[in-house]
Amino acid sequence: MAAVQIRRFRDADAEAVKEIFTLGMSEHVPSSFLHLLKQPPTQMLLMCVFCALLTSSRSFLLPVLAVTLLLAGARQLVAYMFNSYIDTSLRKDLNDIAGVYMRARDSCFWVAEVDGRVVGTAACLPNEDAPACLELKRMSVRRSHRGAGIATALCRTVAGFTRDRGYAAVVLFTSVVQTDAQRLYERLGYEKTREFVVPELAAKITNFTLLEYRLDLHKGGKSE
Repeated sequence: MAAVQIRRFRDADAEAVKEIFTLGMSEHVPSSFLHLLKQPPTQMLLMCVFCALLTSSRSFLLPVLAVTLLLAGARQLVAYMFNSYIDTSLRKDLNDIAGVYMRARDSCFWVAEVDGRVVGTAACLPNEDAPACLELKRMSVRRSHRGAGIATALCRTVAGFTRDRGYAAVVLFTSVVQTDAQRLYERLGYEKTREFVVPELAAKITNFTLLEYRLDLHKGGKSE
């Protein structure tokens, strides 16, 4: 693979950034659907519906069709949850990257470029709940360019930016289904600090859990 260049965002990168974000988030729909199927309440519901219809109808076809419809509905619910998040993000910060990240204090947005093509993104801005920390956001790498150390380089760029500005730590949020991302962050020294279910109704129904990670940079950073 050609050399990777990590550089700051330019306005001409906007469409490529949106594409990488959309594709990256959409990849998590299948694994999130499997996560939903592994939840005990989901399995209990499917079993109860199947047994109830099998007993009442004395037909094997009806409960199979009912369970199939429930699974299709669950799959649509997961897709709706991700599509809603994608649409919201595209309307908000990703619709004004220059304003949200490039002109704001202690914020920045980077892209990874290979042969003139944007193949990865990462950003950071001050965390609202932890004044001593910058929050790593919008980390994504095209599937075709994964495994080449691009995500690691982007993470280190964010950490260096955070350290240079005197902040004590980098924090980030990832989901329970993003196991590759979890392994990356843990390998780079991030520690998981908490887990919580996303407050939106669809996320509560699917028990969609977010994980918060923190990378402490030095003891002389800003105190919370």
